Formats: sequence, structure tokens, C-alpha cells
Amino acid sequence: MSEELISVVDLASQIGKRKQTIFKVLRHLRIEPRKLRKSESRGQLVSYVTAQESRLVAGELRSQGPGPKTGDDVAAPPEALLEEHGVFYLLLLEPDHDPGRFKVGLTMSLSERLRTLRCSAPFTNVLRTWPCKMLWEKTAIDCVTADCKQLHTEVFRTQSIEIVLKRCEQFFNLMPKLHEPNKGSEHAAPSPLG
Repeated sequence: MSEELISVVDLASQIGKRKQTIFKVLRHLRIEPRKLRKSESRGQLVSYVTAQESRLVAGELRSQGPGPKTGDDVAAPPEALLEEHGVFYLLLLEPDHDPGRFKVGLTMSLSERLRTLRCSAPFTNVLRTWPCKMLWEKTAIDCVTADCKQLHTEVFRTQSIEIVLKRCEQFFNLMPKLHEPNKGSEHAAPSPLG
């Protein structure tokens, strides 16, 4: 399978920083983003980094500490930045036409993540979210997607979304309890499965 890539714009959204800040960190780390044309970008060149490079960027930003308030801090709640966690989400991308296709991942702002996702997957439905540390994301994804077919970065297909939901519940029940950064409707979506 080809290397997992994430756009700099999506990375900025997930971390809660402006894309200009991400580009500065990439230059500092001497990481050269790949410029690709993809269908979801309507043929425009978009900068991408690997999943490993995105973790390096997140680590570099964490090591810099909270610092003074800037425009970057507006994108994510201060608690999420200080606590270094956001929400892990389980999304159904086509609930009616392809109920086995789902997306999992971590974001600092679920509403912003949904806004960008709904451009290419307008019927995206939040199945459930859990407070999650950035450090847990890769392990959580590996755990809950066991035996699922990977279609794209963080997009998978399963025969049973109920099994994936159960794995998510089991994983987060084992982890230390975290407070939800923005307790509210976007982080407490009820399960349509019962």
C-alpha cells in the first residue's frame, strides 16, 4: 500500500493551528511537503506530508509549550492545547449507500473537521466521539480497525460497524479518563445503533 499522506490544511485543522504555522514548523524540521493534484482538491496543487511527518510536527508544536496567545489559539480551545488532547471520532461517510465505510481519527475541532470532510463526503454522520490524547491516536486506529480493509488514510471498510464501535468503546474504557475539551453536542453524539 502507498504511504499515508495528510494535507497540510487538514493537519493544521486537526492540530488547531494555521497552515502558515505548520509550514514554518516543516521548514524548521527540514521536511519538504509533497505537492500533489488530487480529485478532492479540484486539480489544484496541495501540499501533503506523511503520517510520521505529521506526528513530528505535532510533537514540535507541543514542545514549544502554550506560549502567548496568537491567532492560532482561536482555532482550538485552550484546554485542548494545554492538555494535548482532542476527540477521537468514528464517522460513517455514506451511512445509507455504503454503511461499512467509515473514518476514524483525532481532531482538536470536530466541527471544523466535519466542515472540511463534508465537501467531499456530504452525508458524513458522527457515530461517536471520545476524549483522546494525541499520543493514543495511532494505537487507537490500529486497535479499532483490526480486520478492516484500509481504503485511504484513516478511511476503512468493515462488514460490521457495530464491531468497530464496540472496539472503540473497549479501547477507551481501558484508557485513563479525560475530560472532554468542549463538552457539548459535537462531542457527545448518540449512537444510532442503539
